[in-house]
Amino acid sequence: MSIAMNDRVAVERRLWEEIERHQVGMLGVVGRLAHHTQPMTAFVEREAEEIWFFTRSDSDLAQHVGAGHKAMFVFQQRDVQACICGQLTVQHDQVRIDKYWNAVVAAWYPQGKSDPKLTLLKMACEDADVWISQGGPVKFAWEIAMANATRHEPHLGGRANLHFH
Repeated sequence: MSIAMNDRVAVERRLWEEIERHQVGMLGVVGRLAHHTQPMTAFVEREAEEIWFFTRSDSDLAQHVGAGHKAMFVFQQRDVQACICGQLTVQHDQVRIDKYWNAVVAAWYPQGKSDPKLTLLKMACEDADVWISQGGPVKFAWEIAMANATRHEPHLGGRANLHFH
């Protein structure tokens, strides 16, 4: 599927679709020298431009976030890569816990939805850099070969910057 990288609506739609389909990325708090990103499952709320994550109230992320900090969610699949930045807050939201609860989430919380340490992180998305590769593996191979032969960069897609809210 070809997307014009200057079509903000199409790029944003593709980003949310890919995160909804694959869900897993790396989440980290910005500015924490001793804190690394960690794999998290993302639950997207497109209209609100938010991403929700299950966590424990005593997890490193929840402890570092406190009342709210900037965070980055890095998402990468074969054709779409993105770094999304936004405000991260801890929110115990029973409605969303019920909405997003599934067998995978349940595996991490043996006490189920009543686990006293179960909570959520909400990322209010502010902006994102998105790269979309277009053309599949044959075009990739062709563009790499042509780039090496002609000493020019390959033409595999593009980059867009999105601003939310």
